[in-house]
Amino acid sequence: MIQEKQLNYTYAVDPNSDTAAANVLRFVGKHKKVLEIGAGPGSILQVLQDINQCNITAIEVYPDYIAKLKEFCPNVISADLNDPQWNKIFAEDQKFDVVVAADVLEHLYDPLKCLKNMATLLDDNGSIVISLPHIGHAVIAGCLWDGDFEYGEWGLLDHTHIRFFGIKNIQNLIEDAHLKIIDVSFVVRSPDQTEFAERWSRLPQGFKKEILSNPFACVYQVVLHVVPQAFQGNSIQLAQVPIPSSQIIPFGVLNQTYGLTGFLRSIVRKVLSQNQKNKLQSYLKNWGIHV
Repeated sequence: MIQEKQLNYTYAVDPNSDTAAANVLRFVGKHKKVLEIGAGPGSILQVLQDINQCNITAIEVYPDYIAKLKEFCPNVISADLNDPQWNKIFAEDQKFDVVVAADVLEHLYDPLKCLKNMATLLDDNGSIVISLPHIGHAVIAGCLWDGDFEYGEWGLLDHTHIRFFGIKNIQNLIEDAHLKIIDVSFVVRSPDQTEFAERWSRLPQGFKKEILSNPFACVYQVVLHVVPQAFQGNSIQLAQVPIPSSQIIPFGVLNQTYGLTGFLRSIVRKVLSQNQKNKLQSYLKNWGIHV
């Protein structure tokens, strides 16, 4: 029996930001026939409809989310993505320009099978857009060092995550599904910009410096644009993609900025209303401060 759940994945999407959701919108493009699996309450779906002007079909399993989706999406299907035959709900000739799985695969028992099912629903020139949390972020190593791998309500250790992916695991997942990566965007967040900022601040300086020497240590999410392997063009190897130098956070800067960002983050999360949070975050972003 599917349990009810709170609508805790409702969030504002700024198409011009550097978030995973914004990168999903860019990879999907405009005026496409789109299937979004695990659409949740429709945070990304609404923007795909309203701004990208796409024709959307949504798949969701939770009744609360389905009711929310039906308020603005005419094509909502109830299906369990853990069912290995979920793609059979569509007729053989029903295909899509783009299939979207935005922070979905980490919630599934068999993400590889789901990804293969997604590929069967592509038209001749179709593609898949995926976003995944990166378990290789420095703060997760910090959690392990501290002996406290604690799940939370959101973020890298969202309590509903049952699969975890490093850079090599993501590459293998795509290739094992007989797909290839044609574009990628890394969502970069320094440790003091994450939900584990306070714990990170208590770690030994030598440990932090060593962990941050990994070029992907500050990659928080990975957004992929993938196509079947038979398509023309080369496949991107994630381990060889450089992180833009403007996104690399020098080690010393983390220590200098933690006090300010940590204080602002505590206000954002504990004191302000959601509307106030969005306004403050937007304002601070203009000054290069992400909370």
